[in-house]
Amino acid sequence: MSTIAQQFGMTEALEILGIQPINEGTSTGSTNFSNGELIESYSPVDGQLIGKVKTTTAADYEKVMQAATTAFKTFRAMPAPQRGEIVRQFGNKLRELKEPLGKLVSYEMGKSLQEGYGEVQEMIDICDFAVGLSRQLNGQTIPSERPGHVMREQWHSIGVVGIISAFNFPVAVWAWNTALAWICGDVCVWKASEKAPLCSIACQNIIAGVLKDNNLPEGISCIINGDYKVGEMMTTDVRIPLISATGSTRMGRIVGTTVAQRFGKSLLELGGNNAIIITPTADLKVVVPGAVFGAVGTAGQRCTSTRRLIIHESVYDKVRDAIVGAYKQLTIGNPLDQKNHIGPLIDKDAVNTYLAAIEKAKAEGGKVLVDGGVLSGEGYESGCYVKPAIIEAENHFEIVQHETFATVLYLMKYTGEVENAIEIQNGVAQGLSSAIMTNDLKEAERFLSFAGSDCGIANVNIGTSGAEIGGAFGGEKETGGGRESGSDAWKVYMRRQTNTINYSDQLPLAQGIKFDL
Repeated sequence: MSTIAQQFGMTEALEILGIQPINEGTSTGSTNFSNGELIESYSPVDGQLIGKVKTTTAADYEKVMQAATTAFKTFRAMPAPQRGEIVRQFGNKLRELKEPLGKLVSYEMGKSLQEGYGEVQEMIDICDFAVGLSRQLNGQTIPSERPGHVMREQWHSIGVVGIISAFNFPVAVWAWNTALAWICGDVCVWKASEKAPLCSIACQNIIAGVLKDNNLPEGISCIINGDYKVGEMMTTDVRIPLISATGSTRMGRIVGTTVAQRFGKSLLELGGNNAIIITPTADLKVVVPGAVFGAVGTAGQRCTSTRRLIIHESVYDKVRDAIVGAYKQLTIGNPLDQKNHIGPLIDKDAVNTYLAAIEKAKAEGGKVLVDGGVLSGEGYESGCYVKPAIIEAENHFEIVQHETFATVLYLMKYTGEVENAIEIQNGVAQGLSSAIMTNDLKEAERFLSFAGSDCGIANVNIGTSGAEIGGAFGGEKETGGGRESGSDAWKVYMRRQTNTINYSDQLPLAQGIKFDL
């Protein structure tokens, strides 16, 4: 373990989570029994090797699917409140292990320690939500047009749910899916990002203990490891009726098309190109922290990260200067050290994408307000630390139209009424999160109206980044149209069934049709 890892207790955290850390003389940081190739997990914090995980072969995958499909037959028969009890126990285990798991999230992915803890808290919150929901998987009774008949609607478990998650939220998004899928009676097969595989093993170790304590089959929760080729095993498998995939729009197109060809269902959470509209009445005390955290939190690697500020011309200079001034106060460094605001990007490929975006923006006519660049020297040895950049740009720039998963923020002006700003905001292919900063009630309501934001999330006087468990999370257009977490998102993990019961002595047909024998 590196000096940083030792200083912040990573060795102890890994041991608590059942993961053997890399030490001299050892070859793997986590043991599994696949015959596949090794994935090496390097921390973007210090560039050090944390562990190695074997990839899933076709033979391994078949064993996983056999375990999952067998477990489903047992699990679906449990009453939903009993399944909720399993999720409650899992949530309690997460409470006990919040500190070590949060540290692992921070160290393997690179987000700040507080964000790592916050991600585990999201897991706890969705467990709490799911436990209550396990007693509310209600259908409805529907009036029948035929005498002596009643119609009902009920929901049944769907089967094996395949989950493909991204590196930026290596544990929370899995929990959003599994907690709801489990209380619905489904079992889950999870392919985590190959950029953060140890987080998935830690989660699997936790739930495996809960299942064992309750004498339940381990196939209720399964993981597979590898790149897109392993994901293809899931997307083409007719035994998996639902694939929930989080990642890029490019990935979503492939997954959605493949699953649709076999008439499966997809829950897609894809790219975002999120904007905050700042109106003349906006309160700078709200604007600055909302915009800055939205832009630099998780080093700009959230699907809800703020990419664009659309500022009314009358307050443009004031807002611009305040944002630029706030950037000067940001500290960049080891995310396990809580005095730092910004950690590293996930890897050097992400760094290269970030640098290319800045150059592209300048080539298209953008004006750099805050210089970007890669940091070097002591504390930055991994080569993944970059400076947040601010660029004045136009919405029609090609680079602005695309999501750059890094700390690049574009500033642009709007004139006239708020509808002009909304048109700019909606003028991208993505439709995940959006926000308006205003103290004008009419502007706020126009932003939220049918003619307002076209995003799945629309906020007033808070930023674009982050979401509460109780609301359905997801977006429109190239964001994929999926919904996870709260509200009635549970319905995607179940199949709907309409029942008609005849309790009369006759057999009247619908629509008054006569069929006499």
